[in-house]
Amino acid sequence: MPNDVRKVVLDWMPPALLRAVRRIGVANSVWSGDYPSWLDAARDTSGYDAEIILEKVRNATLAVKRGEAVYERDGVVFDEIEYSWPALSALLWVASRNQGKLHVLDFGGALGSSYFQNRRFLSGITNLRWNVVEQPHFVAVGNQEVADGRLRFFGSIDDCLKEERPSVMLLSSALQYLESPHNFLRDVRGKFPFIIVDLTPVHTHDRDRLTVQKVPAHIYPASYRCWVFSEKKLLATLEEGYRLVESFDCALGQELATEGVSARYRGYVLEAGMSRSVLS
Repeated sequence: MPNDVRKVVLDWMPPALLRAVRRIGVANSVWSGDYPSWLDAARDTSGYDAEIILEKVRNATLAVKRGEAVYERDGVVFDEIEYSWPALSALLWVASRNQGKLHVLDFGGALGSSYFQNRRFLSGITNLRWNVVEQPHFVAVGNQEVADGRLRFFGSIDDCLKEERPSVMLLSSALQYLESPHNFLRDVRGKFPFIIVDLTPVHTHDRDRLTVQKVPAHIYPASYRCWVFSEKKLLATLEEGYRLVESFDCALGQELATEGVSARYRGYVLEAGMSRSVLS
């Protein structure tokens, strides 16, 4: 797989839309179709205005950073934080395995939404660094206006690895939007001691299904390509060089609106190791 695949992926991925699905759009989004190729699915997808999205996310994130809002997602501020408790627990567990050190690579992390979401519980970790890999225009705004002593932004995984040595990669609502997610996982294999996967759609069938996900118009008028994974196949790839520590149901999306197949959001915690393993 080409080394620049992560940059190519992020040039296409609409980060705020991904976050929108996590907070608001799960109940109302629709996953349709069963496409034979990435190109075929593209014909039934629409574009989006990245600058409008960026400005909404920027304003909301800065409000959270200044203490004017408690929580931000999708460019909307909230007065109550919605936690992904299993993912947060996994982050704290990783820190406990590394003498209190937690260096995160948050792939597709917008302007640090997950960082600000969890900072109350991570504030006691003195050796904390949160590295977001995002599209170039998000990286520019992030480093100029949002970054602090712990939070930084990079345009690719390789750029991040030149300056940082993250102990864990966070893939939250990200894998399903990559053209070749299994190859992506193989490409990053061994580069991170731990991987946390969250909010990833799976079903019980034996093959992955390529769909088009339509976001409700009141969020953004958009649709984009999205995989619904065979959980068996996804776990087989995740466990190539990693040990499955735990799997979990996500708080959102336990009954996704997919045509002809029952799907739900799942998450996984993995630790680097040479052989596949059962839960322990």
